[in-house]
Amino acid sequence: MLDQGAPPQDQRTAAPASPGVAARLMRRKPVERLVAEGGQGEGGTLRRSLGLWQLTMISIGATLGTGIFVVLGEAVPKAGPAVTLSFVIAGLTALFSALSYAELAGTIPVSGSSYSYAYATMGELIAWVCGWCLLLEYGVSVAAVAVGWGEYLNELLDGTIGVTIPDALSAPPGDGGVFNLPALIVVLLAMAFLLGGAKESARANTIMVCVKIAALVLFCAIGFMGFKSGNYAHFMPLGMAGVSAAGATLFFSYIGFDAASTAGEEAKNAQRDLPRAIMLSLVIVTTLYVLVAAVAVGARPWRRFNDSEAALAQIMRDVTGQSFWATLLAFCAVIAIASVVLTVLYGQTRILFAMARDGLVPKVFARVHPKTGAPRANTVIVSLFCGVLAAAVPLGQLADATSIGTLFAFALVNVAVVVLRRSRPDMPRTFRVPLSPVLPALGFAFCVWMMGSLSAVTWVVFGVWMAVGLVFYFGYGYRRSRLATAEDVAVAAEK
Repeated sequence: MLDQGAPPQDQRTAAPASPGVAARLMRRKPVERLVAEGGQGEGGTLRRSLGLWQLTMISIGATLGTGIFVVLGEAVPKAGPAVTLSFVIAGLTALFSALSYAELAGTIPVSGSSYSYAYATMGELIAWVCGWCLLLEYGVSVAAVAVGWGEYLNELLDGTIGVTIPDALSAPPGDGGVFNLPALIVVLLAMAFLLGGAKESARANTIMVCVKIAALVLFCAIGFMGFKSGNYAHFMPLGMAGVSAAGATLFFSYIGFDAASTAGEEAKNAQRDLPRAIMLSLVIVTTLYVLVAAVAVGARPWRRFNDSEAALAQIMRDVTGQSFWATLLAFCAVIAIASVVLTVLYGQTRILFAMARDGLVPKVFARVHPKTGAPRANTVIVSLFCGVLAAAVPLGQLADATSIGTLFAFALVNVAVVVLRRSRPDMPRTFRVPLSPVLPALGFAFCVWMMGSLSAVTWVVFGVWMAVGLVFYFGYGYRRSRLATAEDVAVAAEK
């Protein structure tokens, strides 16, 4: 007779069930594991060699570039002299997301930036989507910025030796060019620095950042000589609507401050220095933007900007009556754009490094050279891809999609702060967003608002990009994820 108190036979021998699809998509990577794996790659480890100064310069290098040299010509006609207020509004909008980045960078100091933050708080699928957006943001922006480098290089060559590179070899494809050789060259130069290691790359970037800051300070000094207070007589000629429209345009001049967070595994004291670097860089960039805008409008009536792409150079030429200063500014613009390519390419490789370590992309991106401490194969593959993209492919609307990818990642970071505060309230934080969850909610709302203002074509491109990313995830990363592998091993061991 069977013992009535004994458990049923199937309950005694049943094997633990494998997690379902929904559970797999929502699996989170513990913060402690993220931090413990910091720097670990295939065959070597990243070297912790970056201090607060280098991290700040990386953030400034990725932010302060073509925006201030080009964007005034687009923004001033929309806002008039009140463009200075537009810069402040755009800076405040960026500040909300920067605060969230600062808290998470100090709490989870790893290379994956918002990808890793999403993995720890919202699950693997959301983390993949965020990482895929970052690949769009960083990869295409490297190509787009590199394309502009050739234009400034031609201005410099023309002003110094009177020779320019033919349009067929210097103009963007689809805009009179066949193969943009300068774009490929600047990406390969950035690759050469990155292959030497993070410390060497940071040293080169610091020099370039100091050059472009000095150029903008010089512009302010020369432009102030032609300053006329009458140019501010009608401060807001197009009303607050014009100010906000210019602010939406100018917001994208602040994209890049998150690059410091991709250096989390190569910082000497990441938890202390990353939040400081992010906030300090935003303060410096915002101050420079407002000063340059104020001097530019004071030196030239706002109606004379007329969408000029070389407004700063023209102002220096008008004030001094000499072409030397415009040529000097072109030289500084060449340096400025090169530093953007270097730092953004750096961020791209480190995000792919983190995704490869988690098993979501091929392991080749996580290989670290034992001598330099740099992910060499990763750097070469990404550089060649971005260089060829910039040199031979018409970017068109794809370049505009970098904005929506960035805003999407920013929005997720604001959500991640609130989620981590609720799920891990006792976790040590070297920086805390004040007035949370109010400020993260405002950051999220501003990002969504700006995403909604983008064109329908940009949304279509973004949708296609995300569809391709989901196909890649379910075809590769879903089963090769290290978390998935660990779960399968645990289930098999208990059978």
